[in-house]
Amino acid sequence: MRTALPAILTALMLAACTSAAPPSVGYSRNLEPIPGSITYGGQPRTKLTKAPVGSIVPHRFRDKFGRQVSETYVIEPDRSLRLISRRIDYDLVTDR
Repeated sequence: MRTALPAILTALMLAACTSAAPPSVGYSRNLEPIPGSITYGGQPRTKLTKAPVGSIVPHRFRDKFGRQVSETYVIEPDRSLRLISRRIDYDLVTDR
């Protein structure tokens, strides 16, 4: 058993090193807009012409359950918005 343990640990470490990389650098998940998101139902009609490409746009709102939602968008070269992160603040007293 003493000789098998290092072999098992080595195999686990190698498996972790050879796993697939995330599809994009920085943020690995593709978030879908939810009701209240800026891009819910499509891109906004107005183009963000004055903001530089790559600018970060924060957005805060309450969802249908009353939870505070904080989203972050980035401005793409075609002036569309891409949702890159979302944080939902849960109320530990009312959320179960």
